[in-house]
Formats: sequence, structure tokens, C-alpha cells
Amino acid sequence: MNAAEVAAIIALLREVSTTEIMPRFKRLSSTDITSKSSPLDPVTVADIAAEKALTAGLKKLYPDADVIGEESVAQNPDLLKRLKLPGKVWIIDPIDGTANFAAEIPLFGVMLALVEQDEVLAGFLHDPVCDDTAVAIAGGGAWMVKPDATRHRLRVAAPVPVNQMVGTVSWRYMQEPLRTHVLHRLDRLGSLADYRCAAHQYRMLAAGQCHMQLFRRLYPWDHAAGYLLHKEAGGYGRHFDGWPYIPSEVDGGLLLASDEDSWLLLQQALLL
Repeated sequence: MNAAEVAAIIALLREVSTTEIMPRFKRLSSTDITSKSSPLDPVTVADIAAEKALTAGLKKLYPDADVIGEESVAQNPDLLKRLKLPGKVWIIDPIDGTANFAAEIPLFGVMLALVEQDEVLAGFLHDPVCDDTAVAIAGGGAWMVKPDATRHRLRVAAPVPVNQMVGTVSWRYMQEPLRTHVLHRLDRLGSLADYRCAAHQYRMLAAGQCHMQLFRRLYPWDHAAGYLLHKEAGGYGRHFDGWPYIPSEVDGGLLLASDEDSWLLLQQALLL
């Protein structure tokens, strides 16, 4: 992906944020918010409109690529099978952090990932509020692009002992006995927080503003772009058992750290 393509994707993210997302922020009615799998899994008219606009924009830029989004998969789960097949696929999370968006909390993002046969080639994590975009290109590094197009490289935090690590642990979807096992070990970490927004958590991780993240459920729209961003910023991420991350695999958990040694220490402290 060359510089012109990166600029075109960022322009699309900014346009959709300006036309479909931010005009609806703090202006949703009760009928504009519904639930999918549970009351803790909301969707809004802004999610649906943004995914539609992003799909159209990506198809215009990449007519030979397929496009799947969080809301389209909610209607047809079989679309996930497309990730294992030949050819490029764009994955859309139209609003990551929908619960924050619906609650009028300005902490949400838009994520795009370009995948080919389960390999993440590019990732974009856009903040509609601040209008900046974290970008990762496989083998090309990770950087933050400001609204004026200036950019700076992203690097993960330097390694620290487990008892000094700051990060987030998502245990909501863990099954027993793993859930109780992990919860009883959280005091081994330095500090924890939950932002209800993977987009911003990955941006913080890649920028060196925290040391670790642990996720249980791995839908590709939530993690493909962020995983590549963290990797290209110098980080190390694996499934709980040490197996490499695969976008089509929604189980197995994901543990991310500054480097391999830190990852092994975290695995020992929290999972083993």
C-alpha cells in the first residue's frame, strides 16, 4: 500500500466520521439504539450508516476486494468464512466503543483492516473526535497521522516487571475455570483500566501509554487492525497458548505485551 492509498483511506475515514458519525453523537433518540446479542451489545443508527458509507467508499477505491463489516456479519455470520479464501478483504468496525458513543462519552473509534488469506496487511484506527488516525502497514511500521497530515512513529513501552505493568484485561467472555483463575491474579499487575473501546486501547498500547492488553473474544473487526498496529510498533502478541494471531479465529484469547519476554512473564502470571 503506497502513500497515496494510505491518504485515500484516511480521507474516507474522515469523511464518514464527518458525515455519518459525529452529526449523530449526542443526538441519538431512544429509538436510534437497539441491541444485538444482549443489552451489553448495542448498535445505533450511526453504526449502520457508517458501515454502509465505508463499504461504498472502499468498493470504489478497491473494486476487486471484498468488504465485510461488524453489522453485516451480525446479519450473516457466514461472511467470516471469507477471510480464509484467496483475495483481499476489508474488515470494518464502523464504531468501536458503541456503548460509549450511545452514552455520549467521547471515546470511540473507527477501525479498518485489510486482510488476505488470514494475514493482516494494513490497519487504520481513526478517532472521529480528535480527527487523527493510527496507521500500520505490514512490514512498514506504525505511525499516528494528525489532521494536518503530519505524522510520528509509534513505539510500544519499554519492558517493565509484571508488578509495574499498566493495561486492560477483558474477562467478560471468559469461561470457568479460566475466568476465576485470571481474576484472582489481577493484583499481580501494576494497574488496570477498562475504556470499553478496543480502538483506543490499541492506540494507547502502540503509543507506549500502557504495557499490556488481554482480550478473550476476538472478532476480527475488533482486533485485526489493532493487532497489526501493536506488532508494527514493536510489540508481541499471541493467543493464550502462544499460537500466532489469526483474524478468522474468534476464540483462544489474545495477550499483548511489549516484547516476547514480557509476554511470557504475563502468561505465567495470569494464565498458567
